[in-house]
Amino acid sequence: MSVQTGRSRTGRDDLRPAGARSPGSGRGTLPHGNEEPHMRSARLAVLSVLTAAAVVAAPLAASAKDGGIDSRVAHPSAVSASAQLDALRYWTPERMKSATPLDITVDTLPGTSTDVAKGEPQTITPLSPTNGGGQWTGGGKVVTTSGRVFFTFQGKNASCSGNALTSGNKSTVVTAGHCVKYQGAWHTNWVFVPNYNNGNRPYGTWTGRQLLSTPQWIASEDINYDVGMAVVNQLNGAYLTDVVGGQGIAFNQPRGVQVYDFGFPAAAPYDGEKLIYCSGVTINDFLLSQDIGLKCDMTGGSSGGPWFRSFSESTGVGIQTSVNSFKYNFLQTYMFGPYFGNDAQTLYNSAQAA
Repeated sequence: MSVQTGRSRTGRDDLRPAGARSPGSGRGTLPHGNEEPHMRSARLAVLSVLTAAAVVAAPLAASAKDGGIDSRVAHPSAVSASAQLDALRYWTPERMKSATPLDITVDTLPGTSTDVAKGEPQTITPLSPTNGGGQWTGGGKVVTTSGRVFFTFQGKNASCSGNALTSGNKSTVVTAGHCVKYQGAWHTNWVFVPNYNNGNRPYGTWTGRQLLSTPQWIASEDINYDVGMAVVNQLNGAYLTDVVGGQGIAFNQPRGVQVYDFGFPAAAPYDGEKLIYCSGVTINDFLLSQDIGLKCDMTGGSSGGPWFRSFSESTGVGIQTSVNSFKYNFLQTYMFGPYFGNDAQTLYNSAQAA
């Protein structure tokens, strides 16, 4: 049984069971939300806030339990109606506003592998000048598919960014791996708020049903595989992408291309209340990872925000090829994100089948 929520005119969420009608009818640095400044100070600076996730390395036999998702690669979140209601009631406007970006500083990137496995290029199609970080005012689909991710990590409220994808289950959100699971624990109270803007939630609050990540991130927090996904519950009887649309995603694509990067940075000078973007040609990380990089001044809270190639400023539609992952403490003008190779593709296939 799903729980539905809508936004009332008072700005509060209208909570009701699925199927019920509304009265009138909602390392370096990793981009996070609010958090303690010196967590694992010897390592990365995380820019986003985390939630529970699971790992997927290769296709695994689906289990009958947990909606057909293998328990070794996915973690159930708010599955029951009561759990969904608890998560929705927990995230009051005040808690969302005060959620902090997880900002973890690191000097090295332990646990990284030598290379990211590649295969044949694959692109799932979706239903300009360099910019270092400014508010997106262009409108289009990216405004509705992008959103903030909120969750509880080690007893603290945190935030990240995420994006709704075209998927078989119409319910898949992509974010960073550390935005679903971090330091050995899955995040709780995980929700996705598309088109978040100055505290407004025009498309409601969507609770996570399953949290997933790559096996490499789950096992050792390998920054090369810092990708996470969530499958959200229905809201008011509708699927996520039927309401907000879904962007395309691609794997094993060429590097060194023009991209647009979006997120909701919450650390100064930003406040997490607006959709921010950067744009430019990607570079290869020439230091410690196999990631791709982009000149961008987004801060904590932007973790998990989407990178698009073939992006149209007029329509806000693009093909996602990475997410905001981390920054080097000594190179704050560049953002880095994981290359979407075979493992990211396997993760996507597992998530959309849930």
